[in-house]
Amino acid sequence: MNVPNIITVTRIALVPVFLVCMGAEWRVAALVVFAVAGLSDKLDGYLARKMGQITDFGKIMDPLADKLLVLAALVCFVREGSVAVWVVVTVLARELIISTLRTMAASTGTVLGADFSGKVKTAVQIFCVCAILTPWYMAELWPSFTISALAAWIIAAVTVWSGVDYLARHRALFINMK
Repeated sequence: MNVPNIITVTRIALVPVFLVCMGAEWRVAALVVFAVAGLSDKLDGYLARKMGQITDFGKIMDPLADKLLVLAALVCFVREGSVAVWVVVTVLARELIISTLRTMAASTGTVLGADFSGKVKTAVQIFCVCAILTPWYMAELWPSFTISALAAWIIAAVTVWSGVDYLARHRALFINMK
C-alpha cells in the first residue's frame, strides 16, 4: 500500500471519528476532523500524481472515501434539522447511479476514476459542509433562508450537474453493454 492510498484509508477511518464528534455535539471538533479529512482528498491525489502512484485501488477508494465523508455529514445535518432530507437523497442517488456505472465498466475491465466534474463536486461539497459546520451556519441571509440552506442547495445543484456530466461522458458504456 502506497502513501496516497494510506491517506485515502485514513480519510475513511476519520468518518466514525467525525460521527462521534457530531453525536457528542462537539461541533468545532467535528469541523476540524471534517476539514482535515477533506484536505486529505486533495493531498492523496496530488501525491499519487507527483509520485507516479496512481492505482486502481485509489481510483475506486478515493471517491468512495469522499462519498462516505460527505454523506455522513449530510445525514447528521438532517438529524439536527439544518439540511433537508431531499438533499441527502439527491446526493445518494447520484452516487448510486455513478457507482453502478463504475461497476458496469469494471465488468468490462475498465476502471473509471473521478473526472473534472466529480472533483469539482467533491470540492464544493466539502466546502459547503465546512460552511454548515461553522458556528455562523444558522445566520440568516434573508428571512427564513440560512447559510446552511444555501449550502444545501449548492450541494444538490453541483451534485446533479456532475452526475449528468459523468453519465454524458460515459454514455458509450451504456450503449455497448449487452
